[in-house]
Amino acid sequence: MLIRDATAADWPQIWPFLRQIVAAAETYAYDPDMDEATARELWLVGPPARTVVAVDEDGTVLGTANMYANRPGPGSHVASASFMVDPRASGRGVGRALGEEAIAWARAGGFRAMQFNAVVETNTRAVALWRSLGFEIIGTVPEAFRHPTDGYVGLHVMYRRL
Repeated sequence: MLIRDATAADWPQIWPFLRQIVAAAETYAYDPDMDEATARELWLVGPPARTVVAVDEDGTVLGTANMYANRPGPGSHVASASFMVDPRASGRGVGRALGEEAIAWARAGGFRAMQFNAVVETNTRAVALWRSLGFEIIGTVPEAFRHPTDGYVGLHVMYRRL
């Protein structure tokens, strides 16, 4: 697996699984009916932020992440990131590789910490992955996410120093 900067040419491979994940409304607080133009603008962030893809040896996009300052101005020393892994590539280490890349990017960029603002508490695989990469849950907003089958569940704020 190779992780590289995303290009506009990657979008046709990203959009189908991004749409599937967002429409499922289980892990992201994005509008499940988000259209492609909105998704593309939201996901393909430009410098100083970064969007990457994880690709296999054939160039197939297995997952993607974007990384950016969590907040502007006085909050710009803390990084954040978002991740999407094609469900067909689940269990192959794509999320871990993207997470490690985001941490390395944040360190190289001089960020002091990384924070994830809204990790759905029922997304136990993501919570376990982020914990294994040194993140801790520093708080949970109760019932902040309306899960399609589990009802109102919490959103974790996860944090790690760099």
